[in-house]
Amino acid sequence: MYTLLSGYWKYFFQKEEYNVLILGLDNAGKSTYLEQSKTKFNSKYQGMNLSKITATVGLNIGKIDIGRVRLNFWDLGGQEELQSLWDKYYAESHAVIYIIDSSDTERIDESKDAFDKMIVNDMLKGVPLLILANKQDLEGCMKASEVKKVFNSSAQLFGDRECKFLGTSALKGDGVHEGIEWIKEGIKRNNIDRPPMQKEIT
Repeated sequence: MYTLLSGYWKYFFQKEEYNVLILGLDNAGKSTYLEQSKTKFNSKYQGMNLSKITATVGLNIGKIDIGRVRLNFWDLGGQEELQSLWDKYYAESHAVIYIIDSSDTERIDESKDAFDKMIVNDMLKGVPLLILANKQDLEGCMKASEVKKVFNSSAQLFGDRECKFLGTSALKGDGVHEGIEWIKEGIKRNNIDRPPMQKEIT
């Protein structure tokens, strides 16, 4: 009887909780993307003024609930001196969102180098990967297809994982909902290799 009641409790009162890393160079739009995600999926969330968001130094966190799934986001600073800290979070992550500033053509190779170092880490083996060409709303930016071509040169490093590439505008919210829904489904499909943490609904 206890086992049956316990099963009902878990089904109705617990969420599957997952950790999602948001990575990329500084000024790529990571914190803006996180704010847009929280605004779109948390109906009562009073978001920050997106035009006043500054570069993250250290760690910026957030969470959203989608049904019985809770996504915890860790937005990590992208400055060169902070990239060495990224791998401290890999083992506990269930997915990675990598954000590229498609308007900063001078740093596209730098972003690609940081991506390559991240993607080959064994602690991220198999985790779903969402690659975003951000700032598609800005005049003169690289088209999403052009950014994809640059990063597809590293396709052999992706390994056996689900990957998706999207063009987005974190500032306007374009592509944010689609990306988060894909992350949620990718994580659930991968939850045998990276099982969720269980958390009581609060």
